[in-house]
Amino acid sequence: MTLPPRPAETVSAVATDAGMLALWDPQSFTDIVDHDTWDLQLGEDEGVERHIRTGSLVPVNIRSDGAFGVLVRVGGLDRPVQLTERESRYRLVSSEAYLFCSSGQVWLGGIEAVGAEPWPGTAQFDLPVGRYSVVIHLIAWEDEAGSVNEDGTPSAAALPDFVALVTPAGPEQDMFRSDVETFDHPDS
Repeated sequence: MTLPPRPAETVSAVATDAGMLALWDPQSFTDIVDHDTWDLQLGEDEGVERHIRTGSLVPVNIRSDGAFGVLVRVGGLDRPVQLTERESRYRLVSSEAYLFCSSGQVWLGGIEAVGAEPWPGTAQFDLPVGRYSVVIHLIAWEDEAGSVNEDGTPSAAALPDFVALVTPAGPEQDMFRSDVETFDHPDS
């Protein structure tokens, strides 16, 4: 029996000073070349939501500045992706599926880095052209024994802060989350 190929995974440490990380299709933002052009498109939540609805941007938003570990796991129609047992054990909350339309690459970084050119620290990886469903999971990695070093930093074996599961969207899938807030508030 032949097993299907393992899903592709990319782990990145990315940072934001604007309170939000994002996955984005760089070809959708070639007209953002400076702060003014960025501010016109992404300076307000309404602009961010417009890009979310078109599938050019997926927010990883907990309204917090800092550096975060993000694992992006990409599957296929023949090899669906899911959280590992360990990730599931420490999963705090999951988003509904977001639409992502790839032109061949996906970039990951702080929302302030979205634009025509990658900023230092922007993770870049190939993603075949197509329409995808992306679900973001917030992981309480600090809750796992041995995940925190004595100085408070994550140990080498620590889980990431976020796991993004990316799978091709089926032709019948047409309902996607469009909120800037990645996760529903517990009181909603």
